Amino acid sequence: MITLYGVYRSRASRPLWLLGEIGCDFTHVPVIQAYRLKDAKAEDAVLNTASPDYLAVNPQGQIPAMEDDGLLLTESLAITLHIARRHGGGFGPADGSEQSLMEQWALYAATSLEPPALEILLAVESGGDTLPETRAAIRVSAEKLRRPLNRLERHLSGHDWLVGNRFTAADINTAECLRYAQGYPALLAEYPHVSDWLARCQARPAFQTFWARREAEPA
Repeated sequence: MITLYGVYRSRASRPLWLLGEIGCDFTHVPVIQAYRLKDAKAEDAVLNTASPDYLAVNPQGQIPAMEDDGLLLTESLAITLHIARRHGGGFGPADGSEQSLMEQWALYAATSLEPPALEILLAVESGGDTLPETRAAIRVSAEKLRRPLNRLERHLSGHDWLVGNRFTAADINTAECLRYAQGYPALLAEYPHVSDWLARCQARPAFQTFWARREAEPA
């Protein structure tokens, strides 16, 4: 039985989305980021990434973490790939080549997409288009994304999905990393195949369910 630690407003979004696609039974232990707790008393009352009980699971104090029949994983993309491979049927790899491709896209998403996309998200949340310095920072981060987006656009110009001509965990991992850049729609508009693919991913019922649960959580 899978036990997943984390909340929807975190990188736990990736395995939570996949678990919704699969319909797999699991135990969800909500663990909130300690930095989001503004009330010092809440740090003792609410299970969070600084709580001793959670640090016993992941001493790094980050979410998500997952336990599955004695296996502990603490990186969201690896957790998603593990769940897909072990429990996901067609959401996981059909053979060794597909497994390698899913690992490749996960590493691409983590190293090439997520860092500048997250910079865009943080800049938008801190001021967006209202501050000249923020607009300048967004443009710098957008420029960092153009090279990896060119690679993704070229792939998606000939494929509907990333691996195996079907929606898989590779799409979930990559789409969730790129989602951080959606606050700057002018950039994604330059990549029509990427934009269409992202819209297809986010139109899926499991994503819509996950997103509603995320929106219901305190910001």
